[in-house]
Amino acid sequence: MILPTPSSDLPPVLAGPILRRLEPQRLVLWLVGSEPLSLSLLLKPAGAASQRLDLDDTHCRIVPIGLHAHIHLIDVELDSPLPSETVIHYDLITRAADGQEQGIANWAPHLLHDGEPLPSMELSTRTDNIMFGSCRKPHHASKDGLAHADSVLAPHIADSQARPALLMLCGDQVYADDVAGPMLATIHALIQRLGLFGEYLEGAVVSDSDALYRHPASYYQRADLLPAFKSNEDLRERFFGGVEKPIFTTSSAHNHLVTLAEVLAMYLLVWSPIPWRIIPDVQVPPFDPKHQNRWQKELQALEVFRQELPRAARTLAHLQTLMIFDDHDVTDDWNLSAKWESTAYGHPFSRRIVGNALAAYMLCQGWGNRPEVFQNVLDDVTSWTSTTDEHHRLAPQTQDAIITQLLAFQQWDYVLRTQPTLIVLDTRTRRWHRRSLPNRPSGLMDWESLIELQHELLDERSAIIVSPTPMFGVKLIEVIQSICTYAGFALTVDAENWMAHPGAANTMLNIFRHSRTPGNYVILSGDVHYSFAYDVKVRHSKEMPHIWQITSSGIKNEFPRRLLDWLDRLNRWLYSPRSPLNWFTQRRDLSITPRLPDQRKRGERVWNGSGMGQIWLDEQGRPARILQHNADGTPATEFLPTESES
Repeated sequence: MILPTPSSDLPPVLAGPILRRLEPQRLVLWLVGSEPLSLSLLLKPAGAASQRLDLDDTHCRIVPIGLHAHIHLIDVELDSPLPSETVIHYDLITRAADGQEQGIANWAPHLLHDGEPLPSMELSTRTDNIMFGSCRKPHHASKDGLAHADSVLAPHIADSQARPALLMLCGDQVYADDVAGPMLATIHALIQRLGLFGEYLEGAVVSDSDALYRHPASYYQRADLLPAFKSNEDLRERFFGGVEKPIFTTSSAHNHLVTLAEVLAMYLLVWSPIPWRIIPDVQVPPFDPKHQNRWQKELQALEVFRQELPRAARTLAHLQTLMIFDDHDVTDDWNLSAKWESTAYGHPFSRRIVGNALAAYMLCQGWGNRPEVFQNVLDDVTSWTSTTDEHHRLAPQTQDAIITQLLAFQQWDYVLRTQPTLIVLDTRTRRWHRRSLPNRPSGLMDWESLIELQHELLDERSAIIVSPTPMFGVKLIEVIQSICTYAGFALTVDAENWMAHPGAANTMLNIFRHSRTPGNYVILSGDVHYSFAYDVKVRHSKEMPHIWQITSSGIKNEFPRRLLDWLDRLNRWLYSPRSPLNWFTQRRDLSITPRLPDQRKRGERVWNGSGMGQIWLDEQGRPARILQHNADGTPATEFLPTESES
């Protein structure tokens, strides 16, 4: 490895701060510095005294991830509570060895709104105003909904009553499995610039990360990194081949991220404009014409993404941001079936790829949701990354042991005891396997985790449930998925939905029917690359619970427009609320009425366009207003009740 530039030539902060879990007596923030930083947190609540806190190692854990890259996990417990429903300006002040201090206005002025001297936060005890979304693919041709959220927030930045209580990112915050060629080259340039740690590899034709980055197959041909043994064919097809999905979408895994450094560099590049500024423009490798044309198209989309990054970063610095993974944060169809798991985890190379993505998720996303449950694994990770060999590569045995620990981890889900209670589900790592049919899709949650969900819901009057995959989706698409699954093509259609597994579906419906679970549920979802809202009532229960399925997807991704138009139209004909076909599905126990996009032109029930969702709830936890803020800057789309529901 060529040694990177000395850190004195780098800015002190590379990414962040991102506001994570915020409570009156606890503030959790995420930041990446080019060196271990001496930090102070300044808090200036409106109408109250300011306070400054020096962040020693009891308040800030520093995890080295490279020679000049250090993740700062800031977790501050306060002696006295901060005021709620109040705008609180804050600053993170860096202190150099010579005593010179710099605040956010110095090292990240792009995080400040016009006329504001500092960024700000708000602590809310009510989750009655939520922004949410999923699926942010940098090289998609659409605009960035996360950047557009800043435009929505800016006019209300000083109004605590109008600011959202939180931003909920419902999955696919990064696409580790679908990476543009220019983005991969930028990742490699950033790895070099910051000296991100390398690693040793097993089960591939390359033995370490440096050899991977130099290999001719590193761009658009990563499936060729597996040895050409017949035993690897299934793995190539399921994991690296980028299985073609002509029915719904096309996914490419030919640039799938492999190393921990690659995934961590991706996080820096999608959350901050600063890393882009410290590396030279990437050059086009010597490709054939097909790949050169693809490179140029991807480069144009990435340039637009890069221009919007300052506003996206500003959104994350002003709103409490909670996150949960879906498949693309790790790999496409992650844990789809028992057979998928045995194939991926039975090979050292694919196991390492999944494990690296999960380790990066823990460091960059999972920790900030629920810091207290990660202390032990963070101790192991910090000890591991604090020592490398003479090639600046990490110890492989320790890496594999940490991956084993993360694959067995069962506390990725979390709960906020706000009003209403917010429950975020892990629908990826605790699945209900079909032991006799291992190729069939697993249930999204197993019986034990569903019973834990029921326990969290007992005696609550209302609840918000975040399920990355919609619990109640577009029925025609679910039927097509089911048909393809029975025909043996589950991998070709992303055949993952709650109704695909009878055990998980029936248990979930029985939870809704339980006499001690809430009467009102709001389910926030993403995943599908279109947006919709359903009013759902569960029949055959003493007190009929009312459910609202609200889906916002994607932040920067869209469904093929013409195909979605046809599927939406056919779904309206075949599975309208009064259709007898519903009686042959799980919907025989449900009454489902779609809300109507106010900008519909031909009777659409779904909305196709990148952006960010926002929902306001009334005192009973029922939706008062549902919007999809369109990233292209056109007026927001509102989902309106039909006349029978209004």
